[in-house]
Amino acid sequence: MVELVRNYWRVIRSPSAYFSLGFLTIGGFLAGVIFWGGFNTALEATNTEAFCVSCHEMRDNVFQELKATVHYTNASGVRASCPDCHVPHEWTHKIARKVQASKEVWGAIFGTINTREKFQEHRLTLAIHEWSRLSANDSLECRNCHSAASMDITQQGPRAAQAHETFLLTGEKTCIDCHKGIAHQLPDMSSVPGWQ
Repeated sequence: MVELVRNYWRVIRSPSAYFSLGFLTIGGFLAGVIFWGGFNTALEATNTEAFCVSCHEMRDNVFQELKATVHYTNASGVRASCPDCHVPHEWTHKIARKVQASKEVWGAIFGTINTREKFQEHRLTLAIHEWSRLSANDSLECRNCHSAASMDITQQGPRAAQAHETFLLTGEKTCIDCHKGIAHQLPDMSSVPGWQ
């Protein structure tokens, strides 16, 4: 085995005896294009609602809650799916989120939340992590669909209009600061200091 590795390493290090530099350059470019196409295809395949709910932890818990909200069923027929709210659209932010999500895959593999009871036990921690992430990125995923500049404050109720004028339009708060539980049930918040 060691000899096989040495032989491969020797071949890789030595100059090509059969192929020109141009052929190797073009071949490397084509291999890069094929790799990039495969990588992007795999990335997009993991960025679908079907992929998200393929594990029972998501399908049986938060997806069932989402189905009962205005983000899933509404008069306009516009539906927000899991990636719309949990994965940024911009490529660099999307890659960073996918790396963060690898921790969630680890949890699914080792059964951290594989039952409803375990999920409920960890729900507050999971929610706080997600709220913190959204707060840190100024609710980027919310702003992919909702624009403060497009809001017609006059069409909102007095409380919502005042809150949006006071906090959102001034940048003092971000969407998730007020809209926790908008697409999923809130966890038991009794242990959170200052929660009304």
